[in-house]
Amino acid sequence: ELPSPVSPLSLRKMAAPAPAVAPVPPAAAPAPSPTAAPTTPTAAAPPPPSAPAAPPPSAPLSAALSGPFPGGRVVRLHPVVLASIVDSFERRNEGAARVIGTLLGTVDKHSVEVTNCFSVPHNESEDEVAVDMEFAKNMYELHKKVSPSEIILGWYATGHDITEHSVLIHEYYSREAHNPIHLTVDTSLQNSRMSIKAYVSAPMGVPGKTMGVMFTPLTVKYVYYDTERIGVDLIMKTCFSPNRVIGLSSDLQQVGSASARIQDTLGMVLQYAEDVLSGKVAADNTVGRFLMDLINQVPKISPEDFETMLNSNINDLLMVTYLANLTQSQIALNEKLLSL
Repeated sequence: ELPSPVSPLSLRKMAAPAPAVAPVPPAAAPAPSPTAAPTTPTAAAPPPPSAPAAPPPSAPLSAALSGPFPGGRVVRLHPVVLASIVDSFERRNEGAARVIGTLLGTVDKHSVEVTNCFSVPHNESEDEVAVDMEFAKNMYELHKKVSPSEIILGWYATGHDITEHSVLIHEYYSREAHNPIHLTVDTSLQNSRMSIKAYVSAPMGVPGKTMGVMFTPLTVKYVYYDTERIGVDLIMKTCFSPNRVIGLSSDLQQVGSASARIQDTLGMVLQYAEDVLSGKVAADNTVGRFLMDLINQVPKISPEDFETMLNSNINDLLMVTYLANLTQSQIALNEKLLSL
């Protein structure tokens, strides 16, 4: 919880909110990718210059969309980020309507990938929002010691809408990241689903006098590492459990399920190859290159040599098992002799 008074960064709203600017995208903004979800841009107005606000950013807000968004306006989101956001929402302070936090990840010319996040304490009222930015800076310094390649990409908030407080907080993150992302996670489960949306901002208004900020949507794609896939598969199994609880699988069960997935995947690949050879499906050069790389990774071993290697490994395993049982018997016999 924030100490009292909480005001490492205190942002005030105006007494009467200014009208939102019509959501007309700026001329310099690039057109969204054809795969982008048809989400209506959300417009919100910042407080007027006369009201106390956050310190002016070192770079103008126009830098938020000064160039094309990397990766064709696509945000690649890892499941561990969503799990952290939901966990912080479940552990929120009593009376808190939502939680906010910082998004961390990597950026290159091909993609923007959100791999980590942490929550930031804040208090909100109707007229004011206070954010503990000192806590956010300290947490980011700690994260850099563990993952120096991760940088600040933006921030997240739970809820399905963008408020005037969101505009004020986004202005601060515009100083920390060149093109900050705002991620919203609908923890209220409207329409019986968790809506996850990502936005970037652009200033709106007449030249020389910005009147509002428009949030334009981005496409969100879900990616995962191999280690994250294990947790995702385990969570998916709870959907078929009556009490939404499932135990951990044994090593043998995990090997069996992995073998079943490989068998299903090989069946799909073989069916695709047969359809291409028969002319039912048009050949795809990209898929062909992937299949060629996959085949080249398989070692070229004759069946006789493979059987010899397998039998040798089995014999080694049986020998280790025999020695372990022999050691266990010797220990038990020694305990009996000592007890006499």
